[in-house]
Amino acid sequence: MTTQTSALPPAARRRSMAPIVARHVEKAIIYFLLLAGAVIIMIPLWWMLSTSIKHPKEVFAFPPTFLPAQFMWNNYTDLFIKAPFHIYIFNTTYIVIMDLIGTVATASMVGYAFARLRWRGRDIFFVITLATMMLPATVLLIPRYIIFNEIGWTNSFKPLWVPAFFGYAFFIFLMRQFYATIPHELDAAARIDGASEFGVWWRILAPLTKPALAACGIFTFNATWNDVLGPLIYLTSESKSTLALGLMQFRGPHRTDWHYLMAASTLAMLPVVIIFFFAQKYFIQGITFTGLKG
Repeated sequence: MTTQTSALPPAARRRSMAPIVARHVEKAIIYFLLLAGAVIIMIPLWWMLSTSIKHPKEVFAFPPTFLPAQFMWNNYTDLFIKAPFHIYIFNTTYIVIMDLIGTVATASMVGYAFARLRWRGRDIFFVITLATMMLPATVLLIPRYIIFNEIGWTNSFKPLWVPAFFGYAFFIFLMRQFYATIPHELDAAARIDGASEFGVWWRILAPLTKPALAACGIFTFNATWNDVLGPLIYLTSESKSTLALGLMQFRGPHRTDWHYLMAASTLAMLPVVIIFFFAQKYFIQGITFTGLKG
């Protein structure tokens, strides 16, 4: 190809090279725009990390400093002195674990029933389940609070994780779409070998849905870990406060400890980033195979 191109006249050579040069220029422009966008997005993150290790007097210094003059690493250790931060982390972790168990278990089982089992009224119930996604969460706040208050669950963790064991429509839909992509021959072969319906789900199909389960888990972890409204409504004592509520300890009507607030926000962000970093492969597969990529 190189020999043939070099044998062409200069004008013809330039015309043959024009599409190649245009593709390289187009890629260079795209990469430059993506890099510029990434830098813009990372500026707030960098400012949060920088503020978390600054002295309080340097937070509002002008001109602003992107790197602190003195690294105040003790801001992170002082968090556990200024507030019971270890209790907030424990409470949040407990709620997240229970919510994950309930969400993943119910979404997998109900999604399996909607996708693989044939029973009367299946499609009608599936439409009704999807219809619940149209209800804004704020519409359900008052009736749910009245119910939980009447049964004595306020100021406890139960209102924050028990509903997960009754299923969320979005995750049921996610799992149902993934189960639909698995060949039905696997079910038939397992039933011929004598497997029960529970055995087909648990031993054959559930292990194949790891990408979708990872997507459900990441969505659930992120939503529960950063949830503010739920704990704010149902929890009243400080000993039951979550991490999101604990961040408010550093804010006040007249003063905000920005260095502590940014340090606490950094600690609260780390688990989400770490989990997504290690599970992003399964997360992307789960989104792709369930038909949500468009």
